[in-house]
Amino acid sequence: MNNNWLSKLNRRFGRYAIHNLMLYIVIAQAVVLGAAIVLQINLAGMLDFYLPAIKAGQVWRLITFIIVPPSSGNIIFTALAMYFSWLIGSSLENEWGAFKFNLFYLTGIIGTILGGFITQTTTNTYLNLSMFLAFAAIFPEFQVLLFFIVPVKVKFLALIYVAILVISIITASWAVRVAILISVLNLFLYFGPQFIERIRQQRRRVQWKRNFR
Repeated sequence: MNNNWLSKLNRRFGRYAIHNLMLYIVIAQAVVLGAAIVLQINLAGMLDFYLPAIKAGQVWRLITFIIVPPSSGNIIFTALAMYFSWLIGSSLENEWGAFKFNLFYLTGIIGTILGGFITQTTTNTYLNLSMFLAFAAIFPEFQVLLFFIVPVKVKFLALIYVAILVISIITASWAVRVAILISVLNLFLYFGPQFIERIRQQRRRVQWKRNFR
């Protein structure tokens, strides 16, 4: 996304940015998770994105799906996933500033909602994935412990996720394909111009080498 436009938007609307956004989201997810474990209340089922329910008047589902905790079937892995979401979100906010991170996340939310209108239902999975891929693009050498033992750089995990995403796009129905692409639209907006510029630079290098052979 053009930095000049971001700077202009930041000057005009930056005061409205929510600082520590991912901390608030993860705390809300922890409340939902705690309600399920301690009180046996399925808040996630009341908050997830389900288009028929939204059309029936449960409009809060348009946004509350972002605080539904990851579904892993294991409380430890769910807690770790929530911690990792906070880690990468706070790292992006520290790198970009609160306003740019808010805008990135908001763009992802809008894309996910649009995808949900196509598929009838959606989750925050691809929204979190886009956040992780942004993190991997900025901090490719950051290491995580796979299975708590094997140190792996996030750039390699990102490549695996991209491969899975591509396979999903190839094998899924057209509705799901469109929904996935829309959900990660914020990645194209923020990193697309940089990617295109890198391709152009690479072409110029190749052309330069050919001219001086």
